[in-house]
Amino acid sequence: MSTRAVRQRLARPGARHNRAGFWVLVFLAPTVLLYGAYTLYPTVASVWYSLLDWNGFDRAGTFSGLENYRDLFADELFWNSFKITLLFIIASVPIQLVSSLLIAMLLNSPKMPFSNLFRTALFLPVVTTSAIVGVVMQFVFDPTAGPVNGLLRALGIVDQGVAFLGSADTALWTIVAVYVWKWFGITLIYWLAALQTIPAELYEAARTDGASAFQSLRHITWPLLTKFAVVIALLTIEASLHVFDLVLTMTNGGPFYATEVLEIFVYRWAFDSPVPRLGYASAAAVAFGLFVAVIAALQLIGTRRSGTGQGRGI
Repeated sequence: MSTRAVRQRLARPGARHNRAGFWVLVFLAPTVLLYGAYTLYPTVASVWYSLLDWNGFDRAGTFSGLENYRDLFADELFWNSFKITLLFIIASVPIQLVSSLLIAMLLNSPKMPFSNLFRTALFLPVVTTSAIVGVVMQFVFDPTAGPVNGLLRALGIVDQGVAFLGSADTALWTIVAVYVWKWFGITLIYWLAALQTIPAELYEAARTDGASAFQSLRHITWPLLTKFAVVIALLTIEASLHVFDLVLTMTNGGPFYATEVLEIFVYRWAFDSPVPRLGYASAAAVAFGLFVAVIAALQLIGTRRSGTGQGRGI
């Protein structure tokens, strides 16, 4: 076949389509390989390890079936970690949603001066590494030399330093406060993006008709934000499940397991136990993964029912 015939054949639509498909596969290959190596394989391996009696040091574990799951569901500390995780969600999510919405409405107002400066300032903690934040907060809340206790003593609120991270009564709520501050900017951006989808003409028409600010909020802002609120709430809930680095650096799950969320429970049995039980930790990880999957399913259902999956979205 001549060179001219080969070129004519390659110039056909089918040949061009094949070449395009080839390059699509080439560019997708790194993503597929990395996803398979660092997401898919660990997930499948965790399910398999959860069926083994394995300390992680021996070359291979002994197959034990569902024994790890039976031990897990009978473990009071596991259910304590599950309770702490739920408490963390219940405490942090409403505060984060409501406070960020109020600030977003304030910053979205054209009358607000320096709104871009405030948005940047509120978003800065998001880009700070959580582990670094946790280490710094240990000093901030230190009962003897920390600035928080220093301010409380100076104001006469307390006579001696409060062990915010050393008391089972205050440790979890202190972490909740730090977490809300750390990730406040993300939820703020969500709300700002949702607010900017509301046409300004609606507010102008409402003012022309004599509507008050509260009436505009009730009859314009909130009804149009509802479909976004479902998605933002579910995203915030899902994000609050992943607080491993912050809790580890601030309290390591203590004191007396008062801040041991599920991620810390898995870490403790896998890496921080005198006799590691990798199979048992994997069973806990699988249970935690199923819990996260339920949240993700709710997010998908909420997205579809709220209508944000079609048309304009966040």
